[in-house]
Amino acid sequence: MELRHYLQFRDFTLDEYEYLFARTRWIKDKFKRYEPYQPLVDRTLALVFEKHSTRTRVSFEAGMNQLGGSVITLMTRDTQMGRGEPIEDVARVISRMVDIIMIRTFEQTIIECFSKYSRVPVINGLTNEYHPCQILGDIFTYIEHRGSIRGRTVAWIGDSNNVCNTWLQAATIFDFNVHVSTPPGYEVEPERAGIYDTSHFESFSDPLEAVRGADLVTTDVWTSMGMEAEDAERKHDFEDWQVDAEMMGLATADALFMHCLPAHRGEEVAAEVIDGPQSVVWDEAENRLHVQKALMEYLLLGRTIV
Repeated sequence: MELRHYLQFRDFTLDEYEYLFARTRWIKDKFKRYEPYQPLVDRTLALVFEKHSTRTRVSFEAGMNQLGGSVITLMTRDTQMGRGEPIEDVARVISRMVDIIMIRTFEQTIIECFSKYSRVPVINGLTNEYHPCQILGDIFTYIEHRGSIRGRTVAWIGDSNNVCNTWLQAATIFDFNVHVSTPPGYEVEPERAGIYDTSHFESFSDPLEAVRGADLVTTDVWTSMGMEAEDAERKHDFEDWQVDAEMMGLATADALFMHCLPAHRGEEVAAEVIDGPQSVVWDEAENRLHVQKALMEYLLLGRTIV
């Protein structure tokens, strides 16, 4: 098999995503019926964390175990990476000992460098620029609840961060629209987002206008990891960008609400929204488990017919 990595959302084609979602449905159905499916026996996944994690760690560890494989979890502060060992050397060594690697780190350049020297597939578990596994799970969740996302409108409210960037990449592949509303000074940077086609993307200074008629409303924390020093300033700048009941009322009647979590009720989202009937955040979180199992299967075994 050709060595493939998954470093940002545009690494795969629409056809590949449709295959992954079909596999996800099949794998999830087996899981729900308590029927074992273990195609990755004797395969080992290494998880490398430079940033804290709950959902990413649990979903990858549980997912690999459920597929029959084993997991080694590394926190960089506890390894030679935390003492300055070159990333190229780390990649050369770890990739000779395991079958697949997931990294959750800071700059995208770190994971790109790692993958360049890796002999096995590398998955982006989050970088400052992108969060492809999150949007993989989010789009699957939308399809599960509402059908095809093609032609739909996603409203992103808040910071133009790694999750926002990944939604923008996904829009060009799945042919849907993204309305982005950020406070002044926090706008999308197309080059950083890795998008060169703005036909699926529109910016709004007023978050209420961004949400009007949307099929999906989504947001994230105002202060991402590594930006804690800006927390007070960001709370002031973003105070009009909270997704509340008034804002959701401007979306379509059957619009869904998503949040990648963890969430701060009373900041980026009101409790009445995240805990309300339009919220699918718990399905969204669970589906990370299932889409990532399909992703690991695909990167290690290619297209599988069962």
